[in-house]
Amino acid sequence: MSSRRRKPDWLKMRPPSGERFTEIKSTLRDRDLHTVCEEANCPNMGECWSGEDGPGTATFMLMGDRCSRGCNFCDVETGGMEPLDPDEPANVAEAVAEIGLDYVVLTSVDRDDLADGGSRHFAETIREIKRRDPDILVEVLIPDFGGDPDAVDRIIDANPDVIAHNVETVERLQWPVRDRRANYEQSLSVLERVNRESDIYTKTSLMLGVGEYDHEVYRTLSDLAEIDVDVVTFGQYLQPSRSHLDVFDYVHPDTFDVWQQVAEEEFGFLYCASGPMVRSSYKAGELFVDALIRDGKSPEQARREARAASGD
Repeated sequence: MSSRRRKPDWLKMRPPSGERFTEIKSTLRDRDLHTVCEEANCPNMGECWSGEDGPGTATFMLMGDRCSRGCNFCDVETGGMEPLDPDEPANVAEAVAEIGLDYVVLTSVDRDDLADGGSRHFAETIREIKRRDPDILVEVLIPDFGGDPDAVDRIIDANPDVIAHNVETVERLQWPVRDRRANYEQSLSVLERVNRESDIYTKTSLMLGVGEYDHEVYRTLSDLAEIDVDVVTFGQYLQPSRSHLDVFDYVHPDTFDVWQQVAEEEFGFLYCASGPMVRSSYKAGELFVDALIRDGKSPEQARREARAASGD
């Protein structure tokens, strides 16, 4: 089923706007910083950046805007990576302080060209943000680092509040959806290591509409619950261009509601954000804080527990 047919009404997007959106965009340009919100043409930029209903959230993309991998769903450019900017960790931390964000998401392109996959640069950025303000909640959406456990441990040691890594789709469809260097078991191993070696919250995301069957989605939820992943999100895959993977199906919002119910009530995930326009970092701050409150914890308590677990 081709994605060239007309999109349903529930996928209509409003362009981001507003004073807060303009302010953040200007700060990012002044510091030559990238956000995945912009690079991936996320439909929720204005809503997340404004923080009108909770903590404002922006997702900074580290290590450049070009990726060493070529996933067939992703709009980020492939190849031609530049050397790492040694000032980027400090620049990101300063931008976070200037913008006044309560919740920060850090992600990155894949950097298979680097010996450590960029994990040290990632960890340094986390520490710079926390050094300036220990009360800022930091979520990191990390690559698989080629399955290197030492790279994952570097992220753990930097002590973010949430570590996310996306499995993206069900096991059968890893290829052609993802680059061949990524795979289902490798992604599960990253999440499992975080849970085994720390008390940091873990999170992952799946796209629907790429040809998955319901029983495969259910199996994926079961696999994630078995390794104690805390949070899962579901969103509709949208084709960035005609050279990308076709949309197999536009999934009805009611189906997303069902998967949210299954994830939270049957499998017991801390929360599940699920909807056609949801992306992995959608309202990440607001939803995480609300979930902590429902779980009987404050963000401050969660931070204390994380610090105790890491020995800080």
